[in-house]
Amino acid sequence: MLKNIIKRGHKKVPKSEVSDFGHAPPAGGRNSGNVSTSDVVVNHASRGNMVTNSIQSQQTPSVMTSAAPAPGNIENLPLFRDVPISERQVLFFRKLQICCFQFDFTDTMKLVREKEIKRQTLVELVDYVQSGAGKISESNQEEMVKMISVNIFRCLPPASHENTGSENVEQEEDEPCLEPSWPHLQLVYELLLRYVVSSDTDTKLAKRFIDHSFVLKLLDLFDSEDPREREYLKTILHRVYGKFMVHRPFIRKGINNIFYRFIYETERHSGIGELLEILGSIINGFALPMKEEHKLFLVRALIPLHKPKSVAMYHQQLSYCIVQFVEKDYKLSDTVIRGLLKYWPVTNCQKEVLFLQELEEVLETTQAAEFQRCMVPLFRQIARCLNSPHFQVAERALFLWNNEHIVGLIAQNRNVIFPIIFYALQKNIDNHWNQAIHGLTVNVRKMFMEMDADLFDECQRQYSEKAAQATELEEQRELRWQRLAAAATQER
Repeated sequence: MLKNIIKRGHKKVPKSEVSDFGHAPPAGGRNSGNVSTSDVVVNHASRGNMVTNSIQSQQTPSVMTSAAPAPGNIENLPLFRDVPISERQVLFFRKLQICCFQFDFTDTMKLVREKEIKRQTLVELVDYVQSGAGKISESNQEEMVKMISVNIFRCLPPASHENTGSENVEQEEDEPCLEPSWPHLQLVYELLLRYVVSSDTDTKLAKRFIDHSFVLKLLDLFDSEDPREREYLKTILHRVYGKFMVHRPFIRKGINNIFYRFIYETERHSGIGELLEILGSIINGFALPMKEEHKLFLVRALIPLHKPKSVAMYHQQLSYCIVQFVEKDYKLSDTVIRGLLKYWPVTNCQKEVLFLQELEEVLETTQAAEFQRCMVPLFRQIARCLNSPHFQVAERALFLWNNEHIVGLIAQNRNVIFPIIFYALQKNIDNHWNQAIHGLTVNVRKMFMEMDADLFDECQRQYSEKAAQATELEEQRELRWQRLAAAATQER
């Protein structure tokens, strides 16, 4: 008799309960807030490790004992409005089971009917959650998050440069790899978004299902090449950050780690711009005085993001975050400006133009005391930009004098700045090949003359003396070469 009891206790799961596509449908409660997964880690040279998730079969509550059908036999379930209110939770669970099946979208003619049934079911689930027609039970909320995990957490395909083996392909030139299952995936993301933003969602309960493991996998998906998916992820993560206060430090730390890996290891990631957009809103909400943790984030993550070659892809969002920091705490402007100078490009003219644009935005919020701390190295770099043979770099540097606040800072410190800049201005007037740059330089020079005529005359005198000394040194050098040539001729 004991042997019979043991045998019944180890009864095998029927094959009909396992999907032909490698996932078993969710079938009941779990003991913790974590999504039950079977982890398979796939490493790519320049992408974050993605984890595939297979929902394990578990014992169902007695009210939900119906087994999921095989994919080829998916049935059309009735609409929510066509069943009594008392039966809607059971129907909700059965619809979640249908949505757990994964389909091959590379073959558009395969299982067309079943794909359409899943799509219609997802639409119904989104409408049900959005309408707030009925409170979703705790077990159904758990199963819904499981279903969402099965659909969205997956291995991302290798990036384009990994398929070709080329490391020299510019990221902005890559064609984005669009997700073929997007007709279903979009609805799953919409369901998650509606669940997170719903006023009926109890945060204390939902944080058991949307836990750290879930958030971490969500962050991994930002490396998707599909811009539609990244847009949804951006909105959802922002809402999660706003609703689940317990997750806020973890989310910031997760974003930090993505940035560190991008800056110091791969220099390739598809979602840096979207993550920076989220951070822009987060930084805007920082309380004052600013925590040391946030200042370290600026120094260790945001400023080094200027280093990668692909900075143009996300520079607008990065610049916004940097300016938000300076507007929150003006004392950080010296740190930011010195950080820009540290990563200032040497041979990339397009990056120089971007840096000059960002520099102007930072200087607009810079106070006099912070400006004085960094003005000498700053204007030495600006002087080099003024003499750049690339006319866009020189032009953008000269445009700084169109900003009244910057001109005011320069006027207050003209005794230090003018001698640094004067030589570069004079060199442009004498030698620059572009007529537009020549005209702008004359205007800036005239502005200095009107600002302080005595200082201008003194700088002009020093410039003339240095020019005369340089001419004299050149003449002496030429004379030495002539003597060496004459001596060599006599020895022959």
